[in-house]
Amino acid sequence: MLRSLAIFLSSVALVAWVPPALAEISSGVRQQSHDIRGLQQPATMILDHWGIPHLYTANRRDAFFMQGYNAARDRLWQIDLWRKRGLGLLAKDFGPAYVEQDRAARLFLYRGDMDKEWQSYGPNAKDYADAFIAGVNAYVQETRDGTQPLPEEFKLAGSRPDLWHVDDIVRIRSHGLTRNVELEVQRAQIACAAGLDAGRLQAKLEPEWTAKLPDGLDPCSIPRDVLKDYTLATDPVKFGAGKKAAQAYDPDVLLAQAQAKVDTIGSNNWVVSGRRTATSRPILANDPHRDHSVPSLRYIVHLIAPGMNVIGAGEPALPGISIGHNGRIAFGLTIFGMDQEDLYVEALNPGNPDQVRFGGNWEPVRILREKVEVRGGAPQDIEMRFTRHGPVLATDTKRNLAFTLRSVWFEPGTSAYFGSSDYMTAKNWPQFQAAMKRWGAPSENQVYADTKGNIGWQPGGMAPRRLSYDGLLPVPGDGRYEWQGFMRLDELPSVFNPKAGYFATANQMNLPPGYPIEQRRIGFDSWANPARWDRIVEVLEDKKKFSLADAMDLQNDDTSMLGRRLIALLKPLRSDDLQITNGLQLLRDWNASDDRDSAAAALFEVWISKHIGPALVNATVPQAARSLIPKPSVGAMFDLLEKPDASLGADPAKTRDTLLLQSIGAAVADVSKLLGEDTSQWRWGRLHHAQFDHALLPLADPSTQAQMRVGPLELGGASNVPHAASYRSSDFRLTSGASFRMVLDVGNWDASRAINTPGQSGNPFSPHYRDLAPLWANGRYVPLLYSRSAVENAASEIVTYKPAR
Repeated sequence: MLRSLAIFLSSVALVAWVPPALAEISSGVRQQSHDIRGLQQPATMILDHWGIPHLYTANRRDAFFMQGYNAARDRLWQIDLWRKRGLGLLAKDFGPAYVEQDRAARLFLYRGDMDKEWQSYGPNAKDYADAFIAGVNAYVQETRDGTQPLPEEFKLAGSRPDLWHVDDIVRIRSHGLTRNVELEVQRAQIACAAGLDAGRLQAKLEPEWTAKLPDGLDPCSIPRDVLKDYTLATDPVKFGAGKKAAQAYDPDVLLAQAQAKVDTIGSNNWVVSGRRTATSRPILANDPHRDHSVPSLRYIVHLIAPGMNVIGAGEPALPGISIGHNGRIAFGLTIFGMDQEDLYVEALNPGNPDQVRFGGNWEPVRILREKVEVRGGAPQDIEMRFTRHGPVLATDTKRNLAFTLRSVWFEPGTSAYFGSSDYMTAKNWPQFQAAMKRWGAPSENQVYADTKGNIGWQPGGMAPRRLSYDGLLPVPGDGRYEWQGFMRLDELPSVFNPKAGYFATANQMNLPPGYPIEQRRIGFDSWANPARWDRIVEVLEDKKKFSLADAMDLQNDDTSMLGRRLIALLKPLRSDDLQITNGLQLLRDWNASDDRDSAAAALFEVWISKHIGPALVNATVPQAARSLIPKPSVGAMFDLLEKPDASLGADPAKTRDTLLLQSIGAAVADVSKLLGEDTSQWRWGRLHHAQFDHALLPLADPSTQAQMRVGPLELGGASNVPHAASYRSSDFRLTSGASFRMVLDVGNWDASRAINTPGQSGNPFSPHYRDLAPLWANGRYVPLLYSRSAVENAASEIVTYKPAR
């Protein structure tokens, strides 16, 4: 079965591999030998037909060395840009247009005690990172020496890869995810424009909570562009746009997207006990959702050394893996809605702008001055300011105010995902939980399974302890609103071998009933709508003997629980307008599935993404605040539609029904313009599509652009279905979702399946740059092979590495 599948997926013949000393390797498998300076003992890479490297080494240090070397082999442009963006070194390679982005990135670097930083990740983290960086640098040096070709991306950009320092890995923070400063700023602007109550549709607060203005905060004092540096530091690098990144910044667009990110940047994961599976073994599934890109955010790798055998996905610039298994335990993550940042409003001394008030005293502002090297020009001097709370993002000299960000990023141990270096080698639940005590950021739901049949759930992350406020709005920085340390792991909920026989998360609010939220204010506005989770649980409850095939189907399930809720609202409605009547009938007959061949799905998604939200905002939000809520929270919006209240006027239900009819009519007209008047020709996939464009595309000639672009590919799915595929409403192009999916048969590891998109390689001229995209778009997977015999049987290339003398 495995052999036939591999033959189908690749034109390269499959053969069993044995060492050259024992038998001649078939010419169907490409073989090479290469000497590497810095490798301690001989190692072997077997590249399978899907571009997944299996790295066999004689010791653990060499495993991470080879991981770094291979990451550079396959993704050098990506990881080099990751480092330069994170450290604020873009202008050195790309010119003066990037100076402001460099300055912004440097504001968010970790600048604390490096010994404490490394110790925070566990006893092996520094050794792993040292080895990984040595491997990266070995490959970079080979490109400098000419023994490896310089990747084409560097030639196109006119740049060269840099050598790394081990501290680079953990000092960079701005590639991670924290939350909720954008929503804090948006909420303050709404409060300034029309009062806090006007923000009802901005976000659904969970657990149930009422936001209040902190004493001493003037919400109108928050500058419109206060998050400019934050955005520049966290945005991807753009090339050939014709504008400086700083000039292209639009604060209104940023804030308009803030709530949408809650429902679109997330993940699904679940774990099922063997007593509920067809094999009597646990199944663990995970499909993390992030912004789509080429190369993919994640990279699948297999690391094998004495005492260590781990496989799964991680971020290519980091050692180890964060999602996968080690032969004993399996693990997978999703975002847990923890609030890990706050905006502080600090009073500047009118007589000395280099001081801020804290308590009854004036404290000095820490001022750092650095030089930014600039390609084609003289170095530019930059100044960065910091208070006890963090970097100064903006100042208002007329009001004598400074605006600073406090984030867990500035605490030891919060380099994004690097905490996985500790848990990926755990052997059981107690060891896994011990490692999770050291997990800093981003905050995650971790699901767990092991070969003894245990399953569990453990959220982790550095959770600020807020006692005097709730984190929903900016706060004065005078000392009244300080973090009182951080919560312990045992203050977060967890589950081990649940009675239900399964556990699932999809970024929904999953604090258990009775959780003491008043004392442990984890977060209120960063939980996703539960529609994905509702559907996952519905399927898990229905399947008494869950299988791997069921898990793959569920990751690609298009069922819209929001669609079901809409249909229930539409059933009693009638209209004299033929266009509205046709739209009503199409949706009433719909099976509530966002599959790509569905006409009703096209209408529903156009309606929910472009029409009903603005209609509801215009009907219920005061004029002064409407522009601040262009796209309301899905949860708050559906709650109001299902339980209309006085905000909709004297007859709330009638007003609601009128809004539904009018907005559906507008959506029908919209789809008719896009797909034609004949509804039999409507298909969601004609609108909803994936296209992956390399960031350097604007710099390439037309033939190279074609090589760097993948797609378009028709897609089903949407933001709030298990098959998460969020899109921009302007053209319905995919923006975020699951680039990587994994389904693990715990204990029978070779039966496990995974997919990455558009491919494993970052090289546009590699066959593995785009080969997985068609499979991914059609909900298909490739084997995630673990045993040596299975890996050898799927080999497409074998490279023997020897230490250079």
